[in-house]
Amino acid sequence: MLDIRSLEKSFGAKRAVQGVSFTLEKGTVLGFLGPNGAGKSTTMRMIAGVLEPDAGDALIDGKSIVSHRRQAQAALGYLPEGAPLYDDMTPPEFLNFMAAARRIERSKRKDAVERAIADARITTVSGQRIGSLSKGYRRRVGLAGAILHDPPVLLLDEPTDGLDPNQKRAVRALIARMAPTKAILIS
Repeated sequence: MLDIRSLEKSFGAKRAVQGVSFTLEKGTVLGFLGPNGAGKSTTMRMIAGVLEPDAGDALIDGKSIVSHRRQAQAALGYLPEGAPLYDDMTPPEFLNFMAAARRIERSKRKDAVERAIADARITTVSGQRIGSLSKGYRRRVGLAGAILHDPPVLLLDEPTDGLDPNQKRAVRALIARMAPTKAILIS
């Protein structure tokens, strides 16, 4: 489901990622660990196709992120560090916007949005503007966006950052529920 092949990235003279390779199969949750500045987020950004690697490739559900970016991204749910959100939208408005961008059929959008809201446990704040939400709820809106289209591969960059202990347990439980049918990379 996820095949990482010799990814490399430099920023000027600084080599951020060198020769990262690994494979994740369906039913696997992999913790991507390392100290700050080790290249975890940079690697995830390359896998997600938002940062072009200097060398190497990532195959997502058999599709190359380098040569078939859109097809690869269609099979991927990505929660980046500091996920971009629209402060003036409510969570359902944002998720409907994401569903349209993801080309989820209109007839399936309502169910997809409702499922993502329930799974991310943001029902109680659905009527509020995202800009008024706490950091934890904002993070969970981002998580809802990552799982909205039910992708086979998930990249979750610090998914519990900013969450209280109860919210962390809920996110871990969600990941455990999704794990049998997905390949999940967590930093």
